[in-house]
Amino acid sequence: MFFQEPELQYEVTVEEPDPHFAKLLQQAIGGQEGEMRVAMQYMFQAWALPDEYKGYRKLLMETAAEELGHIEMLATAVTKNLRGSPKQMDDDAEETAAAAAAMTGQNPRQFLSSGMSAMPVDSNGVPFTGAYIAASGNLAGDLYANVMAEATGRTLATRLWEYTNDPGMKDMLSYLIARDTMHQNQWLAALDSLEDPVPVPASFPQEEENQEVNYAFMSTSREPEDDPQQPWTQGESPDGKGQFSYLAEQPGGGTPSVPKPDPSTYSDPNEGGDE
Repeated sequence: MFFQEPELQYEVTVEEPDPHFAKLLQQAIGGQEGEMRVAMQYMFQAWALPDEYKGYRKLLMETAAEELGHIEMLATAVTKNLRGSPKQMDDDAEETAAAAAAMTGQNPRQFLSSGMSAMPVDSNGVPFTGAYIAASGNLAGDLYANVMAEATGRTLATRLWEYTNDPGMKDMLSYLIARDTMHQNQWLAALDSLEDPVPVPASFPQEEENQEVNYAFMSTSREPEDDPQQPWTQGESPDGKGQFSYLAEQPGGGTPSVPKPDPSTYSDPNEGGDE
């Protein structure tokens, strides 16, 4: 169940509307690093958790709802940057999307499809896709994915902050950057609160995996090379369950060979299947 209030989570002001910056802000809405991604990601992760993990479910849902507020903020910012700008299209420019894009650098569809409003798309106008969402049903794996999502989102927000000179936009982005800082840390704290989360999934019996390669860094160079003696080739593994080692060569498994396809598939290029 959701409730809504007719109030932004954080004030959004635009002093100098900029249609081109509106196009860039779309990445923070519907892009791979955007708020639609994390909002839906956290929801689907939460909905997969059983009652014994209800504390984590609440953490995920609280953050998902917050991210919905971020989408609203960014959509407001996009619309404010599109409307009332001194770069607005005149009557002649409105005749073609190409002229609009040339004049303002904006996404033509923001005029043609949404009437100078925000859209659920990225900065190239590509619609948001659920393919961005990581929700595996394994809490530890999902929390690692969330750290990555917040890291890329924070990187995007800092780049947008550097791009704009508008004080209002800098202020809004400063808020979003700060929330990304918190979210990265809360997911790391949640991971740390798990008793024994790695390797993911920790519930799989490790004695069933190949013990010769499960903590070995494998070189894929054509010619064998010496151990570079890096933290990932020697010493104890971070999960405390093995010792890193170095393999100068891949194990090798023979020449690749597959059976012939069923004749009914007509995959053989020769008539009658003769060589």
